[in-house]
Amino acid sequence: MKWIKRNWKKTALAAAGVFVVVQLLGGIFFYELAIKRGPKEFLQNNADLEVSDETMDLYVHGDWTEWVSEQPFEQLTMTSRDGLQLNGYYLSAEKPTDKLVILTHGYLGNAKQMGLFGIFYYQELGYDIFLPDARGHGKSGGTYYGFGWPDRLDLIDWTTLLLDKLGSETKIAYHGLSMGAATVLMASGEEELPDQVNAIIADSPYGSVYQLFAYQMKRMFHLPAFPLLDSTSIITRLRAGYFFREANSLKEVEHTDVPILYIHGKADTFVPVKNAIELYENTSSSTELLLFAGANHGESYAKEPDVYKAKVKQFLENTMD
Repeated sequence: MKWIKRNWKKTALAAAGVFVVVQLLGGIFFYELAIKRGPKEFLQNNADLEVSDETMDLYVHGDWTEWVSEQPFEQLTMTSRDGLQLNGYYLSAEKPTDKLVILTHGYLGNAKQMGLFGIFYYQELGYDIFLPDARGHGKSGGTYYGFGWPDRLDLIDWTTLLLDKLGSETKIAYHGLSMGAATVLMASGEEELPDQVNAIIADSPYGSVYQLFAYQMKRMFHLPAFPLLDSTSIITRLRAGYFFREANSLKEVEHTDVPILYIHGKADTFVPVKNAIELYENTSSSTELLLFAGANHGESYAKEPDVYKAKVKQFLENTMD
């Protein structure tokens, strides 16, 4: 009996050791796959990110791309709270204005890609515009992707810098796409958010990073979230400074006082529309929800630009004037 008991303990300890090693290696693998800065080949040919030919043509060859290349953007830099050099582009309106929009891009994107929306704000609404590169993206420093959580504080600090530059009477709108939408929502409930932030537009947001990854692990890798995602979260905390569960838009909007317009495609299979609906239903401030039939992830503007712009314009007239 003693021999059996000793061997049972050894077997259990060995199994536990193997489990820990597997979780550690798996956590490192998925951190390298999704969080660490660099190319993400696993997203290539991902059916959940497929958009129509017309949408792709707009994103790649639209008139806005030439407009962006011709604008005399002022390049601004800032040091983040944790010492990263961050980069952004400011463009003042053709006529003096007290309105500024900060446009935040998505995962693996860069600042000037938000010129897709910037041209609308600049030409049709007469806003000053600011396009920041999120940490880990574009010309900003950082070895990892923050998925909105550390980025929320960067956004608040950019806002403060721009208020110092433009004046405290400036009225500010945030407009984010995908990860950028999560960023603006994660900033929305922070106590230090400047009072001059009067409106938020969140296009294709997710509720939390854990929720997003749990869905993608099941859909892309046919794996349950627990325990591998939790192991990856620990690795991310050690290397990038945040846990997946704390990176939560839903908790922030539950106590925000900034009006929010949610926009989402009903056909979004990368970040399902239920994310936006849940956020909308749990937002403490005045809020609106605009859904687009047949639009995949981040595709709403391309599908019905006139409807999209009309709603954004109406929302801003009610919140910024």
